[in-house]
Amino acid sequence: MAATRQGPLAGLRVIDLGTMLAGPVACTLLADFGAEVIKVEQPGTGDTLRHIGPFLEGESLFWNVEARNKKSVTLNLKAAEGRELFLQLVRDADAVVENFRPGTLARLGLDYEALKAVNPRIVLLSISGFGQDGPYAGRAGYDRIALAFGGLMHITGFPDRPPVKSGVSIADYQTCLFGALSLMMALYHRDATPAGTGQHIDLALYESVFRFTDVLTVAYDRLGQVRERQGNIGLAGAPGEHFRTRDGRYLILTISNDAMFGRLCKAMGRDELPSMERFSSHDLRWRHIHEINAIVAAWIEGNEVSSVTAALDAHGLAYAIVLSIDEIVADPHYQARGNIETVRHPRLGELRMQGVGPKFSATPAGSIAAAPALGEHTDEILTGLGLDPVKIRMLRTAGIL
Repeated sequence: MAATRQGPLAGLRVIDLGTMLAGPVACTLLADFGAEVIKVEQPGTGDTLRHIGPFLEGESLFWNVEARNKKSVTLNLKAAEGRELFLQLVRDADAVVENFRPGTLARLGLDYEALKAVNPRIVLLSISGFGQDGPYAGRAGYDRIALAFGGLMHITGFPDRPPVKSGVSIADYQTCLFGALSLMMALYHRDATPAGTGQHIDLALYESVFRFTDVLTVAYDRLGQVRERQGNIGLAGAPGEHFRTRDGRYLILTISNDAMFGRLCKAMGRDELPSMERFSSHDLRWRHIHEINAIVAAWIEGNEVSSVTAALDAHGLAYAIVLSIDEIVADPHYQARGNIETVRHPRLGELRMQGVGPKFSATPAGSIAAAPALGEHTDEILTGLGLDPVKIRMLRTAGIL
């Protein structure tokens, strides 16, 4: 079937076997830029994400954000005919993405060896909680579990309170980025080598978390440091905190070098601070972090947010006000950058959601089409495989579709 999507990845065909977030959203990122993504779902129920709220007129808004730009096909992979149709799809695909528990595809007879037998060029991306091997491979794994096992949750929160998870499924989203990147690397390798063969990618949720724990490992290895929860302070910011303004807004400010500290002192009208020994370098300021933070907090708490931001802007300092989603939607910078796009949904009307990014200077822009209804493209895709309407009706009656 000829690709109908526009964008730099037009012509790439990906089969999405995943559920929920990590696997499917890796596919969504590719679909945003033109890849044809065929979402294979269980007849009758579909992806679990379809059943997670919030809901609008009975439809999951979560699904409508993270399944955009896809085609939905229903196939019962527990039935022999369903598996055969799936393998027919694989013959003309570039990649398959799945995030079942390890061993599930093998039990269905659809593991990498089976896919490679019908299409040696296929790339299979397998995402799981703990990877395809190792003593914990058989465990189920989800976002919060990965945050805990990957080391991030232990250092997130305040020292006198339990560990805190992030406000969104950050492990899933980090993994989907790794997933999309790994797929593109595997496809590049396939197309750049004479053999032109695909491969199997093994990606674990916890590994995506662990990779982004900065110097946690080497600091323990060489210095014996075990980082603990320390609230909103961190080694890179001295001063650095979530400061509250007089009118009740929270302002994020982090000062990472001496030049920035000097500019902050001018903004505060405290030119004498850099000459004080305990504040004369970043390392020394970090050793006195609570004292220097208290000085900055007193200045910020004594002023309204507009006065503080004007002073920080005048001295070229980085900061941000903590924004709620209603403020984000109204913010002129978000609007100017096109970060929020409106999608026309056939049943729900206009839906505003995160736009396509990043932006490229020399390739067609990504775009957004509404998320599909369950099985919306089954007839279209199967007709492309050569099935006639009578056969498709028979398969549907038999529960294969």
